[in-house]
Amino acid sequence: MIGYVAGEVVYRLASGAVVVDVNGVGYEVHVASPEPLPVGESVRLVVHTVVRDDAILLYGFTSLEQREFFELLLATPGVGPSTALGALRTMSTERLAAAIEGGDTALVAQVPGIGPKTAARIVLELKGKLVLPADSPGGATGHAGAIEDALRALGYTSGEIRDALDGVELPADESAALREALTRVRRP
Repeated sequence: MIGYVAGEVVYRLASGAVVVDVNGVGYEVHVASPEPLPVGESVRLVVHTVVRDDAILLYGFTSLEQREFFELLLATPGVGPSTALGALRTMSTERLAAAIEGGDTALVAQVPGIGPKTAARIVLELKGKLVLPADSPGGATGHAGAIEDALRALGYTSGEIRDALDGVELPADESAALREALTRVRRP
């Protein structure tokens, strides 16, 4: 499997793919970036490789986190590489993750190739499996973010944490806040 490619962008194709020259070999990589990569620029793309009977396809990402999000989307029934790539080209991973965690199927359905049923399936399959960055919409910041991170580390899902702490004012002391959060998340 190819883990990454590093080289110069020599062509940009109409499909959104780029050809990256890696020591004299041109690799065609379907890129998730909504902004086209400039020809002549050096790039390093983390790659997801798909091997089919008729082709070997490379999907490139600017970060490992973006590739991992792509792979989560692929794990959803009815979502293939083209649809997952389209999702990442349409909106940032932070915005898409916030929409999934918030149950916003209408926003997810705005991705080309994803209809209402597939959007509902994506939300159903991935809600609670995504970790939102603290500064993203729907993510927590500061003290509350640290408490949510601690609860996730204990195995609670984002959905369980959100349901237990929605609208709750936690104490200023971090250890007291964690005790309060644990009490609330354990309630039936």
